[in-house]
Amino acid sequence: MVNDYLVRLSIRSAMFAGAITGFVFGLFIGTILGALVSWLAGALVDWQNQLGFSLGIAQQLLPLGSQVGSLETVSDRWFLVIPGVGLLIGLLGAFIGLLAGGLWAALVNIGVLPIQVSVLRRGDVPLRRATDRRQVRTRTRRKKAVGE
Repeated sequence: MVNDYLVRLSIRSAMFAGAITGFVFGLFIGTILGALVSWLAGALVDWQNQLGFSLGIAQQLLPLGSQVGSLETVSDRWFLVIPGVGLLIGLLGAFIGLLAGGLWAALVNIGVLPIQVSVLRRGDVPLRRATDRRQVRTRTRRKKAVGE
């Protein structure tokens, strides 16, 4: 086994990996945020209705009087709001991941963040370490799987 440092890392593949990671994380967070926004809009509409009924005041005089229509639309169209917010936040996360992956690959390539790699050459048999730091031989005999 040979230990050495990575000399060159593909910036394009690091940016692609960062974009995928950022998109998946952003999609997850965005759908949770979209569900929260949709639920909050419904809760505000219900609160406005109860407040108007209990006080006997016209809806336009209440705190969110003119926005009730917009809040009802957001609450009623939750099946569009949740994936829409998820995709928007996912695209923002993909862009941030793209930039972060490119920066990381550039820093690795110029030597600021070295990556140590271990390479196993063909024909070398790796040895496992025991808990007391003694090396134990690997078994050469292989157990047969069920059905072989």
